Amino acid sequence: MSVSFHQQVRVGAYVLRQTLAGRKRYPLVLFLEPLFRCNLACPGCGKIDYPAPILNKRLSVEECLSAVDECGAPVVAIPGGEPLIHKDIGDIVAGIVARKKFVSLCTNALLLEKKLHLFKPSPFLFFSVHLDGLEEEHDRAVDQKGTFKIAVEAIKAAQAAGFQVNVNATIFDNMTAKQVADYLDFATDLGVNISISPGYAYERAEDKDHFLTREKTKNLFRDVFRIGKERGRAWNLSHSTLFLNFLAGNEEYLCTPWGSPTRNVFGWQKPCYLLGEGYVSSFKELMETTDWDSYGTGKYEKC
Repeated sequence: MSVSFHQQVRVGAYVLRQTLAGRKRYPLVLFLEPLFRCNLACPGCGKIDYPAPILNKRLSVEECLSAVDECGAPVVAIPGGEPLIHKDIGDIVAGIVARKKFVSLCTNALLLEKKLHLFKPSPFLFFSVHLDGLEEEHDRAVDQKGTFKIAVEAIKAAQAAGFQVNVNATIFDNMTAKQVADYLDFATDLGVNISISPGYAYERAEDKDHFLTREKTKNLFRDVFRIGKERGRAWNLSHSTLFLNFLAGNEEYLCTPWGSPTRNVFGWQKPCYLLGEGYVSSFKELMETTDWDSYGTGKYEKC
């Protein structure tokens, strides 16, 4: 199981149009953060330590849909914070789906069963549930016991209601290759697509000691993929072979930060979702005033 053929075709057509138009830089995924407030306090998160006045801010439905229109990316990821806390999240998602954009609603799933009635199953919508390992590893990562069981039950409820569900795992250096492989076995048997990523260092995160370095990432995922071969498992990874080769240290790529612009309660974040160096008021200003040549080369200390 991987990205649907429908999504591949639509995103591929979008990329082709940009190429034919001679555009060197264009967005693929808009990261739309309608709020920073969350109902968990994960130590590896760099969002939830803002003061209360910031955590209480919300983007309106109009601001969210305006950002989608302004940016034009074919895929919209809605992280946070916890998006299901937003009282208008149903209207936000419905408006994006009506524009025939693919929506990945990222959630810790604590409120998912309660809020399912706000959404309608659609080939343009899937829930991306944070599931950072099996029960012990996940509950430790989010610093709250019982969350793994709640998330798994919510996943099953969403699947039963006809929704597409993905799980999104952030891997830190306190997990072994076997633990990661066991998790991938479990998620595959659960019948969900799997996105997996090393924990990237947030400057504002409480726990800065367990982010994976590039060398640790390479060694870990080489061992993970070796275990997968030994077990004869075909995991439901939604990544391309290019990204999997990158995780295992077999390939190196230049980053394209303009491909993942971020709109949040402060404005358009420069230059991308993982790196904040100021804000501007419009997507056009983001694209035209950011010194893109300073990023993505591997030479900038924060990248």
